[in-house]
Amino acid sequence: MSQPYTLVGTARPKPDRVDDLRRLLLSFVEPTRQESGCLEYHLHEDGDAPGVFVFYEAWRTEEDLDAHLALPHMRDFWEHRMEYLEQDLEIRRLTMHSPYGHRPAPAH
Repeated sequence: MSQPYTLVGTARPKPDRVDDLRRLLLSFVEPTRQESGCLEYHLHEDGDAPGVFVFYEAWRTEEDLDAHLALPHMRDFWEHRMEYLEQDLEIRRLTMHSPYGHRPAPAH
């Protein structure tokens, strides 16, 4: 069985497109979390650089991530991303070596 596969990205929007990009990226969260193979999907905003977005995605396999990126709304985003961004996305694809396991219930 393959290890979970992770993507971490940073998006630095044009100053006049911060709110537009935030809304767009937030619109991806819930549908993505419902996709087969999605283990985690989170959008963050940098506390030291407001308006800079960091997204964290963990997928069951690299193939699940590739299937996500091939969806029409993701292909559309990729094609039009520079309308929002000052510079291209910084993307790191990572292989997880500490996979998810059983987590004990928190102590009360």
